[in-house]
Amino acid sequence: MQTKGIRLNNPGNIERGAKWKGLSDVQSDPRFCSFTDPEYGIRALCKVLLTYQRKYNITTIHGMINRWAPPHENPTAAYVSNVAKWSGFGAKVPVDLSKRENLAKIAKAIIRQENGVQPYSDDLILMGVDLALN
Repeated sequence: MQTKGIRLNNPGNIERGAKWKGLSDVQSDPRFCSFTDPEYGIRALCKVLLTYQRKYNITTIHGMINRWAPPHENPTAAYVSNVAKWSGFGAKVPVDLSKRENLAKIAKAIIRQENGVQPYSDDLILMGVDLALN
């Protein structure tokens, strides 16, 4: 059985509220967005990360994940450790998310953490990344 994030084409588990590009006409979940296709869910995940960097100057995995999955709701230290390990970046090393490959690595790691799997091809991940960057 697929996780909710995969089923909703929302692998970052983005909560409802914003008017995201690619939202499904029917929002069946009371908390999380449903997207028409996974690349739009990946785009939303990447847009949030880019906002952290561009608007709030959050440049490290430690900073990003502490905002994405705050300690009052999540085991944030383990989340940070996993994303750092799976992306190949140090937890407290600045990462330039305007670089396509960097954003893709972190998005893939967050998808894996959020869903227990990362089922998407590199091409699909890059589609979502490109939608976010352009």
